[in-house]
Amino acid sequence: MTLRGRLTAAFLTVVLGPVLLGAFFVGSTLSAVDRGRATERLGVAAAGVRTSVDALCQQLRAAADAVALVADPAARSRAADQVVGRGLAAAVLIADPAGRTTYATAGGPAGPWQDCAADATTGPVRALAAQVRLRDPAGADLGTVAAAQPVDPAFVARLAAVTGAGVTLLDDPGRITHTTEDREVRAAVLAAARQADGDRVTGTIDGRYVRRVGPTPGQPLPLVLSVPGERPPGLYAALVGAVVLAALLAVVAAWRLARVTTRPLVELAGAVDRVAHGDLTTRVPVRSRDEIGRLAGAFNRMTRETGSYVAALTSSRDQLRGHLTVLGDTLASTHDLQRILRVILHSAIAATGARAGAVLLVDGDGTLVGQCVEGLDGRWSTEDPADPATLRVLVGAGVLGRVAATGEPLRGRWEATDAPTGEPSCETYVAVPFAAPRGTEPRGPDRPGHPPADTESWALGVLALYDRLGADEFDDDDLVTLRTFAGHAAVAVENVRVHEEAQRLSLTDALTGLWNYRYLRESIRREVERANRFGRMLSVLALDLDRFKDVNDTWGHAAGDAVLVEFARRVRGEIREVDLAFRQGGEEFVVLLPETDARGATIVAERLGAVIRDQPVPVEVHTGEAVRVPVTVSIGIAVYPDHAAGGQQVLDAADDALYAAKAAGRDGYQLARPPDPVPTQEIPVVVAAASPPDGLPRAGAADGATAAQGGASSGPHPPRQSRGR
Repeated sequence: MTLRGRLTAAFLTVVLGPVLLGAFFVGSTLSAVDRGRATERLGVAAAGVRTSVDALCQQLRAAADAVALVADPAARSRAADQVVGRGLAAAVLIADPAGRTTYATAGGPAGPWQDCAADATTGPVRALAAQVRLRDPAGADLGTVAAAQPVDPAFVARLAAVTGAGVTLLDDPGRITHTTEDREVRAAVLAAARQADGDRVTGTIDGRYVRRVGPTPGQPLPLVLSVPGERPPGLYAALVGAVVLAALLAVVAAWRLARVTTRPLVELAGAVDRVAHGDLTTRVPVRSRDEIGRLAGAFNRMTRETGSYVAALTSSRDQLRGHLTVLGDTLASTHDLQRILRVILHSAIAATGARAGAVLLVDGDGTLVGQCVEGLDGRWSTEDPADPATLRVLVGAGVLGRVAATGEPLRGRWEATDAPTGEPSCETYVAVPFAAPRGTEPRGPDRPGHPPADTESWALGVLALYDRLGADEFDDDDLVTLRTFAGHAAVAVENVRVHEEAQRLSLTDALTGLWNYRYLRESIRREVERANRFGRMLSVLALDLDRFKDVNDTWGHAAGDAVLVEFARRVRGEIREVDLAFRQGGEEFVVLLPETDARGATIVAERLGAVIRDQPVPVEVHTGEAVRVPVTVSIGIAVYPDHAAGGQQVLDAADDALYAAKAAGRDGYQLARPPDPVPTQEIPVVVAAASPPDGLPRAGAADGATAAQGGASSGPHPPRQSRGR
């Protein structure tokens, strides 16, 4: 619900609440007064009914006594006629002791007659009678004399006239016998009479009040009395109309008051919404000097000041956005660490207004080494000021060393120390560290100049700025900005390292450190193209450890892995720097010998077989004891272009030769057989390649010398390499 709705509801509650309570009070009071007066009138009418019925019964009893006093039966009959004739009773009935009628006046009412002394009716009442005993002078019972008066509509009308109320005579089941009520109200009166009990007064839906009278001793007639209510007609309608009119007036007043009250708030809310959507030129009218007016004035001042702040921030943001765009493009387009760090340093200097700055990285000896500097010419002692690497600070020494050691940024004025730290001289500085999460670079135990091995992160380096323009010192905003660029520097350094490591892992075998099968595919293509271009030969050695499954089954897979690692080490020790060794998978290896003919390849194969055969591999088995595992190798040799016309074909030829070596008894080498027919593809060479009389193709000069021009040697001792590339 809106504020205007809540104010309207509150006003209506305050106004209409008393109105409704007043209307309810007036209505209930008038109803209670009307009911009380009706109850009083019905009480008077009930008393009048009892008095009238009692008087009639007394009259009938007197008439019956007058007849009973006559002793002579004949005279008694004449006395009965005289009583009827004088109107004291409508009929007189004389009966003997057995209840048989001995005399009855003419024209009497039909039975049954209701005895005035009875407690209740026993059926429809046709007449009201008083009965006395008839006795002789000696007191003997001679029968009864009863005087009766008919209970008819005229009788009921006389009661209604005496009491001033509507009178209804009921029979024993509760049906109407005679009534003075109009037909429209009879059913409602009868329904209310059924609910009445004793002297309780009930009401009808049309505003009449009803009370039952009798049957009781002395008044045996079941009568119902009713009187109309004295409430003014249309009272409740008038009250409802007054309440509705008051409600309409209250709604109009509440709406007007709520509108006047909430209009400034609505304007303020709309202005706030426009400001939230970026319109800082929004203003609200100040319509009063109350609290809402003061709020509007404060809002206008706030928007003016916010507009100024936003303009300044927008300018700073655009400048920073330009630097970040350059930085982002650099990070996305290159893995050149020096270039990335230069862009970061330049952007940080431009964003903070510093005169100079430097980026230093921690090397393996615990020393901060400068990677790039700007504006620091001649500020530190060095023989070569143009070389950033001459800027060196020990971790833990000086300002930069403390920042790298503690991981906490520092800013302030420069204070020279007696002990030189190798840092640049300046007036003011701000330096922040950038670090990589723990675990991104494996490290050993704690070393001097390095953070502890159990810290959450390890320092990569420090980003430092010097001598801010237009201010004495760097402030907290500069520190926050520099932290942002330091974070980019950390990401850049880590990305470069991860990229280099990913490249290495994607091309090398994790167990042996040799190149993997993926790099073999690239290398064979590249070496074949180089052999074609320069007219050289390329020899391929396919190596497979003999019965290597027995090593795993006998001493375990850990021993098998140790054998593979030692085999790879020995292969690296027997090949040249330009040669390439690969682990193709399992115990299968490949060696590429660029610019090497078949004679040179066989010499290398012999040396490899000897170095593996003559020195069993020492391994530690699962029982903890050290054993020496004898190992031999089978080697297949193929030469490009003598044995194949492409890279994959020469690999296949070397593999076929390896299977031939296996079939020949293992622990030896076999040279691939020339294809049948011999390839006729013409290969351009610088110097003609010819095979000597021994049948082994060689790479050499036109005169068949044993050394190829600038290429590999086929002599007994080829140059060795200590690494896999």
